[in-house]
Amino acid sequence: MALHVLPSQPNKPIGKGEKKMSINEDKILDKLTPDKKPKLLPSHTLGLCLILSLFWWINSNYSNPLLLSLGGGSILLVLYIAHRMDVVDQESLPIHLSAKMPGYMLWLAKEIVIANISVVKQIWLGNSSISPTLATIDATQSTDLTKVIYANSITLTPGTVAVGLVDDQVIIHALSKENIDTLKAGKMDRRVTELEK
Repeated sequence: MALHVLPSQPNKPIGKGEKKMSINEDKILDKLTPDKKPKLLPSHTLGLCLILSLFWWINSNYSNPLLLSLGGGSILLVLYIAHRMDVVDQESLPIHLSAKMPGYMLWLAKEIVIANISVVKQIWLGNSSISPTLATIDATQSTDLTKVIYANSITLTPGTVAVGLVDDQVIIHALSKENIDTLKAGKMDRRVTELEK
């Protein structure tokens, strides 16, 4: 259903039973549609600037003033384009996850090793130890970014694959029911949720 806002017509005579309405399109549109334009936070812009500068420096390794100024100009151009496209926000540049991410990555690496050992055991034991299961588990994360991190973490862990992510639920395929039970216990879910805090 499309919403059409018609501008007011001040010169049109008002008929019987009609009320005089003055419509300000900008105010009505602001009230009807929430402001979807992300706020440009200085920390995200600064973070993007530092990442681009480091990336440029690693690739070029020049200290010539002319080349440095051209590199700085190209970085400013990219920042301007990113600002115009409204892509500099907490999901495109998740600075708030940076401090806790190394600890989570170490924990995930340990879980991947444990899951690999479990899968090798299942292969050695043969088909009797494998019971393919498809289940849905809850994702308690509040942002789309951390829900995707959770689903990808499940997929990275051998023996389980995140098949789909719908709202607050992740559809999982696992080699055995034990893998589903481990995920339903919620340890991985809690670890990803802690990244948001």
